[in-house]
Amino acid sequence: MTNRPYQSHLAYQPAVPPPGAAPPGRHPSGLFPAGRQRPSYREPHPVRAAGLLAGLGAGALWMLLFGLIASTLRGYGWWTILAGLLAWGAALLLGRAGDRGVAAGVAISAAVGWSIAAVVIAAYWSTRLDWPLW
Repeated sequence: MTNRPYQSHLAYQPAVPPPGAAPPGRHPSGLFPAGRQRPSYREPHPVRAAGLLAGLGAGALWMLLFGLIASTLRGYGWWTILAGLLAWGAALLLGRAGDRGVAAGVAISAAVGWSIAAVVIAAYWSTRLDWPLW
């Protein structure tokens, strides 16, 4: 018998590094990450272009129809305010329980409709010095 320390009959096998780890003796600089550092999150209900365009069209038609009801600037202003409030309510419901793309399109159309009404009312007010909504 020899005075050597105990040796296994199996050959030495180094531990297998995890996938994406740097080779032994090299340390990554951080410029090119070796693996995923953080989890990636995805929107459960993404906004699609078709839904957004459908909402823009429906909202524009909604605002147009309410604008056509009025025969005076005062009526146009109040009908536009009412139509915008109803459209935003529908957009809130759609955003909560429906298609978020359509909700965004309806909300954008209502905001554009309100902006057009505000410009028309401001132009009237600035030229005639008479507030048309009272």
